[in-house]
Amino acid sequence: MKDLLLTTLENSRNYTLAVAEAMPSKFYDSKPTETVWSFRELLHHIAYGIEWWNDNNIKKIKTDWSPPATEKDKTNVINYINRAYDALRATVEKIKINNATVLGFLSTIDHITHHRGQAVTYLRCNGISAPEYSY
Repeated sequence: MKDLLLTTLENSRNYTLAVAEAMPSKFYDSKPTETVWSFRELLHHIAYGIEWWNDNNIKKIKTDWSPPATEKDKTNVINYINRAYDALRATVEKIKINNATVLGFLSTIDHITHHRGQAVTYLRCNGISAPEYSY
């Protein structure tokens, strides 16, 4: 089971990073409408969400929702995403796998997928083809 979770995690990381890389830096502050996050803010939310869901739903460490300031450029956002995935991977590698941890892991992946789908829409709104999805 652990190998399956780690494979799922790396597939999620690879596609999330492909989406992040596909957007040119000049469009990182773009929004499809004024009432939503910018692409940069959305990706930052994904990274922070990974950290928060990892703490609260996998490690069972109750933490308040308190995101840090949004990273200011493409490189820093991508680095933040990688750090968040690295931390989640470290948790999965060392944690005892049971129904609760699998549920926490899957809810984390679901949150990533939800917002990554939004990020794909942002790409398309800027005339950029989304990377081919692979699983």
